[in-house]
Amino acid sequence: MSAVNELLAKAKKNMSDVAEKLRKDLGTLRTGRANPQMLENVRVDYYGVPTPLKQMAVINTSDARTLEIQPWDITAIKDIEKALTQTDLGAAPVNDGKVIRISFPPMTEDRRKTLGKTVAKMSEDYKVTVRNERRDIIEKLKKAQKTGEITEDDCKRCEGDIQKATDAAIALIEKTVSEKEKEIMTV
Repeated sequence: MSAVNELLAKAKKNMSDVAEKLRKDLGTLRTGRANPQMLENVRVDYYGVPTPLKQMAVINTSDARTLEIQPWDITAIKDIEKALTQTDLGAAPVNDGKVIRISFPPMTEDRRKTLGKTVAKMSEDYKVTVRNERRDIIEKLKKAQKTGEITEDDCKRCEGDIQKATDAAIALIEKTVSEKEKEIMTV
């Protein structure tokens, strides 16, 4: 039974990790405000090694629509600018030799609707991941029941626990998505 408890604990952790990953991924989407987290996935080719931008520079917001990137190594500023140009940010980086500024234009209604659809698709993908985790653990439970490792009652109890964890993870995903959609639709 302890092996089953370990399986349950691992599945619950995986489900909560999925919800947390969604929150991080949604943070990289551009809304009406500049946010340093938008550059979370930017990698810069620094001496032949793809390095996260946040490890190479200080990223600040100077106002609601402008990000400032100040590299610790000024010689890497061209590489940073190149990486930012290749990233689909919706704005072009401006390099003054010491600091790179990215000024984001105001969001249009069409862009907001497109982002809303993107968020909805991401939400569904993450929900599917949680449901797949539930399916996998239930299959393992049924195998354990067939081999006699656990009783039918324990299997049903565990399935109920997994369903509760699934419902909680999906509720967290929906809450996170709802907050992001609200942020996208407000100015």
